[in-house]
Amino acid sequence: MAGTLYLVPNTLGHAQVDASRPLSHIIPEDVQAITARLGYFIAENAKTTRAFLKLVSTAHPLAKPLQEIAIAELNVNTKADALPALLQPILDGKDGGLISEAGVPAVADPGANLVRLAHQLGITVKPLVGPSSLLLAVMASGLHGQSFAFNGYLPTDASERAKKIKALEERSKKDGQTQIFIETPYRNSALLEALAGNCKGDTLICIATDLTGADELVKTQTAAQWKKQIASGTQPDIHRKPTVFLVLAS
Repeated sequence: MAGTLYLVPNTLGHAQVDASRPLSHIIPEDVQAITARLGYFIAENAKTTRAFLKLVSTAHPLAKPLQEIAIAELNVNTKADALPALLQPILDGKDGGLISEAGVPAVADPGANLVRLAHQLGITVKPLVGPSSLLLAVMASGLHGQSFAFNGYLPTDASERAKKIKALEERSKKDGQTQIFIETPYRNSALLEALAGNCKGDTLICIATDLTGADELVKTQTAAQWKKQIASGTQPDIHRKPTVFLVLAS
């Protein structure tokens, strides 16, 4: 009988945990307990996964010594024909965990194809509760939470990015839909400037930065207000901080 594939949530990139701020403020205790008993993981990066498991072990002893836990890697470069081998231990009866670098697996994450294959092979898939930066951002933005779309990364070329921003703004207005996207952290400021410069003045723009972290900031205002703030040099510092961007046109 095949084992279960657990979808294990990670922190949103915050590895510092102490007595005053335990891991349970981000990852529920029951989820940590399930994670601790697993001896096989599929992860984007084995080293960072071991760092996360070390945090889990501060409250929940691991089933095996950390270095004996098997961790197979799955990332954007993993070819489709390599996926069956990643699931073979689970098909053989071992429970396993799919874990992302940050947040929940299979959402804006290369694990989605593996989950689809697990369903095709008859493996039980069990999602575990944990932080999603996208949903946290929608919750805190004040923008439309009934209809929203995640668009991944925008083009890096300035002219192509401007076209994409205007197209997403038009879609948002037409469908009454919040448009969500992310950026490589060192390009955050450039994206905010592009949004403020290309969106209509009354379009709402939200930045949700370092969610669940020490520098957490969520701020929603119009493109005109962002443009004025950027011009005065008083905009928030989001450089190299994980940020979710949201847009809602009226």
